[in-house]
Amino acid sequence: MGLYLLDYGAGNVQSLANSLTKLGHKFTWISQPSDFAKATSLVFPGVGAFETAIQHLADRGLLEPLREYINSGRPYFGICIGMQVLFESSDESPSKGLGIIPCHISRFDDSNKSVPHMGWNTADLISTSQASESEGIEESSFYYFVHSFCAKYDYERYPKAMEWAYTTTQYGDEIFVSSVRKNNAFGTQFHPEKSGTAGLKLIDEWLSKPESSHTHAPPSIPKPITPRPEHRLTKRIVACMDVRANDQGDLVVTKGDQYDVREKSTTSDSSSIKANTAGAVRNLGKPVSLAEKYYSSGADELCLLNITSFRHSPLHDQPMLAVVRAAAQEIFVPLTIGGGIKDTVDPDGTKRPALEVASAYFRAGADKVSIGSEAVYAVEKLLATGEKGKGAIETIAHAYGKQAVVVSIDPRRAYVDPETYDGPYKNELVYGKPDGPETERGKAWWYQCTVSGGRENRQLSVLQLAKGVEELGAGEILVNSIDRDGTGLGFDLDLVNLVRKNVRIPVVASSGAGSTEHFVDVFRGTDVEAALAAGIFHREEVKIEEVKEALIGAGINARIVPQM
Repeated sequence: MGLYLLDYGAGNVQSLANSLTKLGHKFTWISQPSDFAKATSLVFPGVGAFETAIQHLADRGLLEPLREYINSGRPYFGICIGMQVLFESSDESPSKGLGIIPCHISRFDDSNKSVPHMGWNTADLISTSQASESEGIEESSFYYFVHSFCAKYDYERYPKAMEWAYTTTQYGDEIFVSSVRKNNAFGTQFHPEKSGTAGLKLIDEWLSKPESSHTHAPPSIPKPITPRPEHRLTKRIVACMDVRANDQGDLVVTKGDQYDVREKSTTSDSSSIKANTAGAVRNLGKPVSLAEKYYSSGADELCLLNITSFRHSPLHDQPMLAVVRAAAQEIFVPLTIGGGIKDTVDPDGTKRPALEVASAYFRAGADKVSIGSEAVYAVEKLLATGEKGKGAIETIAHAYGKQAVVVSIDPRRAYVDPETYDGPYKNELVYGKPDGPETERGKAWWYQCTVSGGRENRQLSVLQLAKGVEELGAGEILVNSIDRDGTGLGFDLDLVNLVRKNVRIPVVASSGAGSTEHFVDVFRGTDVEAALAAGIFHREEVKIEEVKEALIGAGINARIVPQM
């Protein structure tokens, strides 16, 4: 008897397990249908697609026992998909939900905003009287959301269903149910296990209360809610760590200058001519300790990119998997892992599909995976043949949801004669501004995609790649710039704007940040959802806290981490 966790076989359930362990709560996994009878409290953490969740539950014989458990009156806490399965149905799936809440799950409107809804937002109590008997949700706190589908708040159309609405959240001009509570069931659309100290506090408060306090929650009294002029979704600051083995075989965090991660050393020959040669791999710290530092400093997300060149499947890279596990045990914000997410063949001939590699990272504690060169090849195939559905992006997005797939693109400027160029990318040309940097005046360029860490150019433009990966099912695009990488000159706003204006999924700006003002510039100058930096954080030239303070000082919504 006691607390049980339900793992339906897809998604990062390890994050919640790490949260419970950190908080000192013991639990048992549901491993077979008969385990439901042993549970006195049940938590169902879910990340991924509605259809995948329902089918996995049904295939394992867990769907009807789950329904019976909830109907028994014992405490239930559902997270994300764990909340959505309480509803009747979803646009995402032909399969029916449990139907406990008589309402449909629908997709966000992406005509005026990016979808998925991804990032830190608030949750507003339906009634202020609920605060005294709350489940730990605080209106002043920010919680992490990542979803494309939601239960729209509509008390006129669904009056009985809206009695379940405990809090609402606004994204764009749409208001949706961000948590439900009635009788013995409680659920959140956001991820408390990825919401930092605010989320850990919510989990701990729910688990620390007597089980009897979770069985008779009163219904809400639905009321009209008018959208605010602006939603409260924050701009995200992402700390990135490029990880690779140094010459001694140890995994270290490194950082390149225009993608070169080795120190420059100067040598002299007999004629006294000095030359730069490649030195040791630049060592900026240990991955886990840096991840913990950035989490404590208020990073909204963390990214670990394994930039080792893989000859075989990264499933054999046990040190990197160990780094992911160790980091996930100590950080409670979203964690993206990249490196080797592709179809490979082991030396013994065993085929390792990209989905298997991604699944290993998710089981280790990752929330998203980042795909690089493989995305370029996939879009090239898409444009040449129209083929899609079998690649890394599609298979991972189908199993885990598109929000779990980030595509990292590495373009560089390809300069052309602005007077005579009439090539295939003339509609994508960017022109140097008269008041811009002197090196750009009178010039024109398009952004050419690369693979293999920028070492190989491809005849593919950044817009072709961005639109292509969106069509294939990516949920987010990380826009790097080889030209700006390591320069400290600021983000390439022309590049970021070009991508941001042509896709309807979230975009992260990367490469070139050298000051807090550069973060302000990218959020003022573009509609990008997040900005990423690496070297300036590693070298402590700029601190994450200073970036957040600069954003708030400029009137840009940002999450400040409360002091413990």
